[in-house]
Amino acid sequence: MRLSTPLNLSFLSFALLVVSALAAPVPDDDSAALDLLDQLSQQATDNEYAALSESTTKRSTQCTLRNLSVRKEWGTLSATERVAYTNAVLCLQKKTALTPTSLIPGVRTRYDDFVGTHINQTLRIHYTGTFLAWHRYFTWNYEQALRNECGYTGTQPYWNWGLSASNTTASPVFDGSATSMSGNGAYIAGRGPLTLSLPPYPDIYLPPGTGGGCVTSGPFKNMTVNLGPVSLPLSGGGTQTGTGLEYNPRCLKRDIGTAVNELYANFTSIISLILQNKNIEDFQMTMQGVPGSGIIGVHGGGHYTIAGDPGADVFTSPGDPAFYLHHGMIDRVWWIWQNLDLDNRKNAISGTGTFLNFPPSANTTLDTMIDIGYAGGTSVAMRDLMSTTSGPFCYTYL
Repeated sequence: MRLSTPLNLSFLSFALLVVSALAAPVPDDDSAALDLLDQLSQQATDNEYAALSESTTKRSTQCTLRNLSVRKEWGTLSATERVAYTNAVLCLQKKTALTPTSLIPGVRTRYDDFVGTHINQTLRIHYTGTFLAWHRYFTWNYEQALRNECGYTGTQPYWNWGLSASNTTASPVFDGSATSMSGNGAYIAGRGPLTLSLPPYPDIYLPPGTGGGCVTSGPFKNMTVNLGPVSLPLSGGGTQTGTGLEYNPRCLKRDIGTAVNELYANFTSIISLILQNKNIEDFQMTMQGVPGSGIIGVHGGGHYTIAGDPGADVFTSPGDPAFYLHHGMIDRVWWIWQNLDLDNRKNAISGTGTFLNFPPSANTTLDTMIDIGYAGGTSVAMRDLMSTTSGPFCYTYL
């Protein structure tokens, strides 16, 4: 993908591309879907750069083509770049927490500040109007902490789920090597499906992965998880619950499974999400999984591909460092969708301030304020989080 080029696809060409894609079924061949995703990503880049070039002279905060940082897929990073990233994460896990233990008794590290914030705000940032923008800001602040507090000089990488859909544990993200995000958990035999419950909707049963125990290889094999669980679904049925805020040191567990990756987070799922949802309500609901549909969307697909503890617990999932690569891809997919129709999608918001509007709450607007507490940053309005090249942000995706 080019990083700084004039618009090289005419509007008509791209319109024909989209119309053709919508007129026929989304490709069920992942290689064809990958090619189409690359084309959509390139068009998003071209549209973003054109808009950035036109508006640079009007900006009070100067995000330009010259200082635009670029987020890349994990597998495209060099070994040195990958190790630099995981070393920065390990550094953050050694630094003292900023959150007072009077608020969250179990926090011990700066890394825990992020997990604790997510726990406390989970029911206000999923199936809400803030879902996408909140996680964009959260992930960006994590990136800033790695850079400003741990000397990391790169950008936040992302995990393109489609690339690992045929063999997740063989991917560069999870192969367990020194340049991975660590591998699977130790294999535990005899486990049943993972049961996801959201009353009054029917349960969803996900096939178990090929791990289940403590992570045994890679940079995070000795990592300690301090917070959680809150609502951890268990293989074979049942849920382990708690406040999530007490000190509960334990190993990082994963139950990585190709089956979930292949079912819910493949290239055709990504393409379908981008092309078949024209408004933000449908887009973000499909991404998260429409309740009652039996489908968990690419958002759930990524999380439950990792699974384990804390990865399968929606409250504590940032306790697994792979969370941030997953949400880098969530942000990238939203970025593509937005930039394919900036006039109508840049500031598109739908939803209220509570999980599936329970209890009923006010609609989210561009004036709704976002605060991620001791994780970092300042309170910021939604309007400043809607573009990756405005507000506090100045980044794009390759």
